[in-house]
Amino acid sequence: MRIKKVINNNILCVIDEKGHESIVTGRGLGFGRKVGEFVNPAGVEKIYRMEDKTGQRRLRELVEQIPLEHLQLTEQMIEVIRAEIHQPLNESLLITLADHVSFAIQRKAQGIEFKNPLAGSILCYYPTEYHLGQKCLDMIRTQCGVQLNADEAAFIALHIVNAELNTDMSEMYGITRLIDGAVEVVEYFYRDQGAFDRESLDFNRFVVHLRYFAQRLFQDKMIPDSPDEGDVAFREMIARSCAQHYKCAQCVAEYVRNTWHKELSQEELVYLTIHLKRVSAGLLRNTGTAPTP
Repeated sequence: MRIKKVINNNILCVIDEKGHESIVTGRGLGFGRKVGEFVNPAGVEKIYRMEDKTGQRRLRELVEQIPLEHLQLTEQMIEVIRAEIHQPLNESLLITLADHVSFAIQRKAQGIEFKNPLAGSILCYYPTEYHLGQKCLDMIRTQCGVQLNADEAAFIALHIVNAELNTDMSEMYGITRLIDGAVEVVEYFYRDQGAFDRESLDFNRFVVHLRYFAQRLFQDKMIPDSPDEGDVAFREMIARSCAQHYKCAQCVAEYVRNTWHKELSQEELVYLTIHLKRVSAGLLRNTGTAPTP
């Protein structure tokens, strides 16, 4: 590996024999070194490399701005996260989470703390990620001696969900707000039949559907309407046999149209109807009322 840039005494940006850029760390690794020199592999303790070139540039910029200890702590957090999230996580999580954690620690030292207005919704809709956020706060307290605001668990949770869905943070806030609004519409629609158990498996499945539904909506990748006669007949059958739930789905579609200025396909309406039937059946059983078709 040849040195491309000396970042500090312990961090180097290097280029390998294939032309790939990496960040390497090690005690005293960069002391007295110059661009173009070869790196002694024996002194390298850790190698960081992003597959995406833009991600690699962002990583290089990040390590120039934050303490190495914060990057290492974030790496440990991600190991804890991966142990509980059994699906691929975008590699950019290391960059976005390390940047957030380091900035939060710096803000705390300055007496500045942010409130998260979506904290309650994030706890409800992303409970696994929220509790992982709390574990991350415990790690920050233990290793850095810094007690961050409890709302930081919600911020960290969104970074995790963002890595699961391969979105960006601004889109992630939009997705959470859309889920929040859709749930309010649904709860109001079924209000005469009781309250939803937000901790139930049925409700969790419904939120997962809304999560991916919102992602498709914001990325303009909604399920298109199939012109196949069988598919058209199936959509019509669902609208007839699940009339109440189809009407609720139409209310959600109206909310999306009025708030986000996007139209739902008939296919998305059908899938939403099916999920509404399932989640409302759980609600009806809890209240002892017979399900309504």
